[in-house]
Amino acid sequence: MTFTPAIQWYPGHIAKAERQLKEQLKNVDVVFEVLDARIPLSSQHPQVKDWINTKPRLLLLNRMDMIPSDLYSPWQKWFESQGERVYFTNAKAGKGVKEIIKAARQFGEGVNQRRRERGMMPRPVRAVVIGLPNVGKSALINRFVGKKAVKSARRAGVTRQLQWVRISDDIELLDAPGVIPWRLENQGDAVKLAICEDIGEASYDNHRVAAALVDLLQELDFAEVLSSRYGLEIGSSTGEEYLYTLAHQQYRGDLERVAVLFLNDFRKGALGAIPLEFPPYIGLGE
Repeated sequence: MTFTPAIQWYPGHIAKAERQLKEQLKNVDVVFEVLDARIPLSSQHPQVKDWINTKPRLLLLNRMDMIPSDLYSPWQKWFESQGERVYFTNAKAGKGVKEIIKAARQFGEGVNQRRRERGMMPRPVRAVVIGLPNVGKSALINRFVGKKAVKSARRAGVTRQLQWVRISDDIELLDAPGVIPWRLENQGDAVKLAICEDIGEASYDNHRVAAALVDLLQELDFAEVLSSRYGLEIGSSTGEEYLYTLAHQQYRGDLERVAVLFLNDFRKGALGAIPLEFPPYIGLGE
């Protein structure tokens, strides 16, 4: 998927947040990197490993409810083969939260054991929640705390500054704004981020992204959801052609309305639990 002009988004508040985040990382014991379960590969920030160096990191695949449950184990196995620890979460329902808090406490025990050996008093374990915009970081933190401690909304760019949040007497969490590479080199990844609303809407055209989603659904063998939802078979049409036909048959030719409707249907799960990526070693249809 190649767009001209390319999809790029790097607002000023993200550049500032990235600088502040790098400064705070030295005070952190463990990193929780939140990924979008629909696109776990495309929603990884390529520089996080360099930033955190040897600090322990857990990958949290959020929005687990938006992919089929039979993908949980394959993703788990693939990430573990890459040396990663993975947890599945659903911030809206609070699923997976207890397991992450338990993991954080385990890291805290190690931190305080080393502090005691040096004659220092124990302190809460310090974790940072990091990830691209709108992958659900703040919603997860609110679940950790048990109340709305930080701003959360279904759009990119809500969190604008770093904020420490006390979860309990033994855990502190740093909520950071979404960080994204200053330049998105892989436009295939950029399109998926736009489809999943994990990038600012000012960076893309709804019509072009919606057409790309139609093409992607066809490529991934999910085209039947289109006829089921909209009563229109895709046949041999391209994404552009499908949206054009749908707009003129059912929405008085309003292409923008159709594009926004279609994207929102996907983003809210109205088309079903549809992954846009699979673990690299899994072939489609297996």
